Amino acid sequence: MSDIIKIGSRRELFWDEYLIDTGKTTASRQLNKLQPKEVVIHHDSPWEGDGCNYHCIVEDDGLFRMYYLGWEMLDPDVTLHVPRPIVVCYAESKNGKDWIKPDLGICEFEGSRRNNIILDSNTARFDNFFVFKDTNPDCPDEERYKGTAIDWNDKYLWCFTSANGIQFQKAWRMTNQGKFDTLNVAFWDSVAKTYRCYIRDFHDIPGNDWNAGIRDIRWLESADFKEWTTPERLDFGDGEDYPLYTNAVQPYYRAPHLLAGFPSRYVEKKEWTPNFDDFAGAHSRKKRMGVHPRYGLAITDCLFMSSRNGRKWNRWDEAFMTPGPEHPYNWVYGDCFPAVGMIETGNDLPYAPNELSMYAKEGHWSQQPARLRRYTIRIDGFVSYRAAYTPSTIVTRPFIYEGSRLSINFATSARGYVKIKLISQDRTLNSVELFGDKLDKTVPFEGGGPSALSGKPVIMEITMRDAELFSFRFQ
Repeated sequence: MSDIIKIGSRRELFWDEYLIDTGKTTASRQLNKLQPKEVVIHHDSPWEGDGCNYHCIVEDDGLFRMYYLGWEMLDPDVTLHVPRPIVVCYAESKNGKDWIKPDLGICEFEGSRRNNIILDSNTARFDNFFVFKDTNPDCPDEERYKGTAIDWNDKYLWCFTSANGIQFQKAWRMTNQGKFDTLNVAFWDSVAKTYRCYIRDFHDIPGNDWNAGIRDIRWLESADFKEWTTPERLDFGDGEDYPLYTNAVQPYYRAPHLLAGFPSRYVEKKEWTPNFDDFAGAHSRKKRMGVHPRYGLAITDCLFMSSRNGRKWNRWDEAFMTPGPEHPYNWVYGDCFPAVGMIETGNDLPYAPNELSMYAKEGHWSQQPARLRRYTIRIDGFVSYRAAYTPSTIVTRPFIYEGSRLSINFATSARGYVKIKLISQDRTLNSVELFGDKLDKTVPFEGGGPSALSGKPVIMEITMRDAELFSFRFQ
């Protein structure tokens, strides 16, 4: 019985093969892609610029708070990287589509406090800033909002605290075991009852040339957000060891026992080739190589990865986001850095269900105001099992559920279908033929409902034709 998986009433998704009998499953598992939508923020204020990045979103009782960096990548003559100190900015929205940058009156910029800056170089020498709302029931109210950031003055990762999510103070050092030169993500894991943190470091560094090393992601844990374990590299099993830049790790809000990550993959070409000459922005690319070669030779995309314990990760090597069709300001180092946080938003199509919105900046190195674009994907839709017109099956390993109702997130064609069997040692329940497209479809069974097998080991056998299955849940 020890090999029987207990899923209770939690939602299960197909991000990994934890529940799947791969030897008997013939349906194909596929990674799905984001769909680009409108630009929601233009970073055109004097304290912002083409460097605005590392956006993170905090859901706060119906209000969405966004934090990001305000800065310029290069001076006008393209001779100096980061020509003025980086500031931390704030925006907010009630629906995930319409965002405002309020005048907060906290920090002064060029003689005025009419801006949305919440932290500047008077507090720390910033390179990143991440915020989360601490849901640990033992968290003091004055520390309810926590930020993490490197201060280049001492190269430590620091904790910042706030009671209201806007006015932050520099609180304590977390660790100096890491490089931290990207967005370092932290959160309270409500399932594991621990704090988790995901940071940047390097390995296989030749001499003192950090850039020639391999950028990696490391995890650490804490019971109190003050004393942390020694950082360890994420475990990708036999996966290729290539450089990863950001991590964007977060619990999935509909299945908090699962962690999702959207790491940006860093690819630095060894030399200029004729392919670069064909890019629309080739002249600008060559010019900024005078500051550092990698500013012209490096490009980035984004992957999808998931974990059930925060240490071992299932990573898709196929890109989740790419820079897209070529134009003068993309296919650069800095593309495909998704914001941390996803928002369930209304669909632009009438009668269509809500969808997930995610966000990514564009215009890195453009010497024009950066833009934050919204993207959408089906709820639970990052990975699905797909059946072509020829029927195929999904077969699970034995598991025990609790509940009297099975619901699925699925889509079929008019000719397609999904049929489900729940097979126990002494009984089999067969569903009716299911067709349609719904996020939460109740599965009717012939001759009884799922309550008859609740608490008993079962195998679920799903037969599909011209259909996709995204998730299921017993309740």
